[in-house]
Amino acid sequence: MFAAMLVQWDGEFHWSKVALTGAFTLAVIVSAMSAPVAGRIIDRGMGRYLLAGSALAGALCLAALTMVRELWHFYLVWFCIGVVLAGCLYEPCFAILTRTMGERARRAITIVSLVAGFAGTVSFPSAFYLSHVLGWRGAILIFAAAIALIAVPLIWWATGQAEHLGGSTAPASSQSARDPIRIAANPAFWALALAFALLALNHGMMVTHTLPLLDERGFSADAGIFAMSMIGPMQVLGRIIMIRVEHRISSLAIAVACQLAVAVAALCLMGAIALPFLLACFVMFQGFGNGVTSIIRPVLTAELLGRQNFGVISGMTAAVYITGFAVGPTLGSLVWQAGGYNMMLYLAAGLGGVGALLLLGAGRLARSRNHAPRPKSTGG
Repeated sequence: MFAAMLVQWDGEFHWSKVALTGAFTLAVIVSAMSAPVAGRIIDRGMGRYLLAGSALAGALCLAALTMVRELWHFYLVWFCIGVVLAGCLYEPCFAILTRTMGERARRAITIVSLVAGFAGTVSFPSAFYLSHVLGWRGAILIFAAAIALIAVPLIWWATGQAEHLGGSTAPASSQSARDPIRIAANPAFWALALAFALLALNHGMMVTHTLPLLDERGFSADAGIFAMSMIGPMQVLGRIIMIRVEHRISSLAIAVACQLAVAVAALCLMGAIALPFLLACFVMFQGFGNGVTSIIRPVLTAELLGRQNFGVISGMTAAVYITGFAVGPTLGSLVWQAGGYNMMLYLAAGLGGVGALLLLGAGRLARSRNHAPRPKSTGG
């Protein structure tokens, strides 16, 4: 929605684009900071209230957005949106499914991701069309009504069914205030979190800078827009392929393949000026890598770090992941200023390679930790 409304906000409020996009960056950062809190709420068995309540609060925030008049109003609303994003998007949804459905969570997460993968494909043209017919305020109110009247009731019903359908639940959480400290003391956690954060950093750079990069290299605007619009469907296609192979390939191998896919995508984009068909390869590999990661990330996290206190674990990894995505666009701009887009593409490819090595390290650390002998009692 934000991208579709940006031009109209710029024309009406006459705030700079830096000021406008800064509000969205603020929302992403606040979401990252709020993710561990959302995870702790899920661990307390209140995921149903978190998911539905956050979605309803998000609808109210959107309604409030139509009443802003000053820049600080705009930032205040997006701050609140950042808080509720932590409670109603992929991370809390997948944490709830992992906690309630146990071993069956992967298939549930895959189904959710397949449907939700089309959200961007649908929302951008919808927001663009509605804002031109009804004005941006009317369009946002329609989005708010859809969330409140359709999404919230579905969330409330579905989360109520998840535990019954799953037939298993995660071990009870200790709810100790030291849980985040113990999690952060596990080297496998940091290897896993940083690996996925590097992929998010890669994707943040690529989705922000691909259009100007293609324009700089002589591709038409239509070709660039079409290429970017196809990343979403490629994400869905990658998830479908994963369903066919998931029983024969380990979660760790799939996650490593995702990292290598985004690295190859960057190299394809580098060669697209000489071989235009490589632009299609970039779209495919970037879509596959990012799309499958959204499924495999919670699954692999549960396999390597366990399901106890999974809400907190998921929230902490999400905080690192979202921060990587938020930093990506700015880092891409800085690298472009320093050495042009070729340097940025080399960096993007390197991030995927380092991410793959970190994942392999996380797997080894988790195995060694799980098989470490327990200290023997010296009884007196």
